Amino acid sequence: MSLLKYKVLKKQNIGRQCIVCGNENNLGLKSDFYELETGELLCVCNTKEYHQSYPGRVHGGISAAILDETIGRAVSIGNEEVWGVTVSLEIKYKKPVPTDAKIYAIGRIDSENRRLFEGSGEIILENGEIAATAHGKYMKMDINKIAEGDFFNEKEWFENPDDVEEIEIPDVKIKKKNDKK
Repeated sequence: MSLLKYKVLKKQNIGRQCIVCGNENNLGLKSDFYELETGELLCVCNTKEYHQSYPGRVHGGISAAILDETIGRAVSIGNEEVWGVTVSLEIKYKKPVPTDAKIYAIGRIDSENRRLFEGSGEIILENGEIAATAHGKYMKMDINKIAEGDFFNEKEWFENPDDVEEIEIPDVKIKKKNDKK
């Protein structure tokens, strides 16, 4: 398996109880989010057995949540004041996402205007296969209109620093129409 190396521009903050990034949510994915030199957002998480639907497979709703969070956060690259609220999300499942595995999701902004943006993303398995793709539409909103109370306090939202300057992810294997396998 070949790996691709990317420069990390910034690691995004996380919440304590979020199902996707919450580091104190015992059932959460405890994901990390990295802003890449490509202008895309990388999510890295480790799935657990308790994220399953069928044995050994992550529930499709969990995969959707990972993609939704990653695409929705991508709009904050370069502007932490902008937050995305999902209007619609379309998921295409291509391969099972395994439990007890490290997975990657990439999200990007495809178009935007003053009020809305559209983005896309993929879940990438450790072997480089794409397990799911997504396209979503999001409304840009102020956090004070989304969350109750003081969201930017240390109890809820905080920096999760590390010294990652570069990160490697599996080279994506794209199956072409004429491939036999």
